[in-house]
Amino acid sequence: MPETEHDLSTMTWEDAGDALLTADAVVVPTGSTEQHSVHLPLSTDSLRADHLSAELVETAPDHGLDLLRAPTLPYGYSEHHMPFPGTVTLSQDTYKSALIDIGASLAEHGAERVLFLNCHGGNKEALSLATDRLNRDHDVAAHFVHWTDFGREQLQEHFGEGWGHAGDHETSFVELVREDLVKSEKKEPQEAKDLPETRSWTYFSDVTELGGMGDPTNSDPEFMQTVVADTTDRILEALTSDIENGW
Repeated sequence: MPETEHDLSTMTWEDAGDALLTADAVVVPTGSTEQHSVHLPLSTDSLRADHLSAELVETAPDHGLDLLRAPTLPYGYSEHHMPFPGTVTLSQDTYKSALIDIGASLAEHGAERVLFLNCHGGNKEALSLATDRLNRDHDVAAHFVHWTDFGREQLQEHFGEGWGHAGDHETSFVELVREDLVKSEKKEPQEAKDLPETRSWTYFSDVTELGGMGDPTNSDPEFMQTVVADTTDRILEALTSDIENGW
């Protein structure tokens, strides 16, 4: 995990106590431990959460913000990937409760605001419910950002359709930050069924045999570096606007 001078994990409790009282927000990165086809590691979403949260807190001063960073939560809701070995999932209720407990703990130590920076789509529902409960039941402002939502238009323009799980986008990112973890010889277009329109699908293995979507052979880590910088700025602009508007 990349370290920054804004990391709670490397502070003493005295230093953390002071920092929590003055920071604009504590960023809690959320990832997963789950299959990402045959060419990417199980840690793909958590790698993204580690590096993208570091980028966020280090760029924050350029936007007039002082952000702290909590350790990445490497487990999420990944039940739909369980047919693939190595996947570890929490139940929706367990995951939601853990998120609430993390936010409440930070609030008890004086954090004014918590920002969950999410890098796994399966976490979104629990995160939405958890931030709702934190905002209602605890003395803290809870914000939730799904990173890809802020980069979607730029990614869509470059990669077209179907660049999601273990595809063009995520392969580009892992090649950017941990190229040694990518099995390049196993990169191939991912064949996936059309998703149903009137019901949810049950397991990812029902959608795709290899476990991915899109075409990882279209990966472009240099472009991804630009997307990371642009998306980081978009997220910080949105957060700044929300804070200025009293949220």
